[in-house]
Formats: sequence, C-alpha cells, structure tokens
Amino acid sequence: MSSKAKEIRILIVDDHAVVRAGLRLLLDAEDDLDVVGEAGNARDAVFEARSLKPDVILLDVVMPVESGIEALPGLKKEAPDAKVLVLSMQDDPRYVREAFARGANGYVLKEAADAEVVAAVREIAAGGSYVHPVLGARMVAADAEARAAAEADPLSDREREVLRLLALGHTNQEIAKQLYISVRTAETHRAHIMQKLNLSTRAELVRHAIVHGLLAEGETDD
Repeated sequence: MSSKAKEIRILIVDDHAVVRAGLRLLLDAEDDLDVVGEAGNARDAVFEARSLKPDVILLDVVMPVESGIEALPGLKKEAPDAKVLVLSMQDDPRYVREAFARGANGYVLKEAADAEVVAAVREIAAGGSYVHPVLGARMVAADAEARAAAEADPLSDREREVLRLLALGHTNQEIAKQLYISVRTAETHRAHIMQKLNLSTRAELVRHAIVHGLLAEGETDD
C-alpha cells in the first residue's frame, strides 16, 4: 500500500474574496494540495507567509497599496523556501520578466484553465518553473526582436546622441556641456561608439551618422 503523497501547503493572495474562494475550491479538491491560508493584500500576505511558511504562494499582481510584484521580495524574505506562482490578468511579457527578477517561480494568466493552474502549482512546488504557454511564446518573440534590434543598432540612446554631436563637429568638451555629463564620460562614450561600430576615423563616424539619418534628428551645421 503506497503512502499518501506529501501535501503541498498553499497561501492564496488576492484582493478579491470571490477569486480566493474559487481558487480554494479548485486546489482543495486535489488530494495533494492544501490551502492553509488567504490574504487580501500585500501586508497581510507577508504576515501569513511568516506565520504559515507555505510551500507555494499563489500571488495576484494588481492589489491596492502594493502590487504583488512589489511584495515579492518581502514574501520571499519571510518564507524563503516558498515558491511563488503569480496569477495575473497582465499578459505583457514585461510583467513576467519583472516577476521572475523579483523572485517568482511561475506566472499564469487568470484566464488559464483550472487544470493548468493545478499543474503549475505542482511544477513549481517540485522545484521547476512555469510560464503560461501564450506568454512564453510572446517572450521568445520579444527576445528575438530585441536581439535583432541590438544587432542592427548596438548603440544606446545616449551613445546615438553623442555620435550625432560628434558628427556635427562638436568637441568632447562641448558635448559634455550640452548633455550635462563630464568630459571623461563624453570621451568614454566616444570610445564605445567607435568600438561598437568598428570605426577608426571621424570621417567614418560622420558617414555612419549620415547613412543612419542621425544628422536630421536635431541641429545641423550652419
């Protein structure tokens, strides 16, 4: 006779009581899942996490006063062994990245099927990570687009501005004054620009600026 599977202790954090009630019914219906507490805001969530030491915290993003993502570091501090599954209506990949950066282990949309939520809880409780498939696909596409953009234009916004001013004939001192930076910083930007673009002369720098339309973005030589 096999022993009963170890229960996964869950804390539900959501500012809507009806959502908490629905999640409790869903999770408690599973033999290996046990909802041990609820919280309606970030402050109560930290208190409950400290007291209950759950295995998994099911965390909403949008809550009054402090968002779930903002509350993540505090929750992880009070219950360092707990895994956090963010359950949110926010389907922007930026929210997913920020959530994981702050300590989340999974991210599921509220529109997800019940079976997916249960599977995600089990996955992160076992030490894995989980992202809603639609969001995962969007993140892959966004990352590919960002890489392509970086390859096409490796310069930062500030470096593009320094490049434009250099191409217009400004000295490092003049650039520093216009951009409210030190001369040393202006010189560093110039060195990075030349290195990133594989340029060696001012003529090449000016040609690059013209080809990429940078001289048309602001002032022009008189």
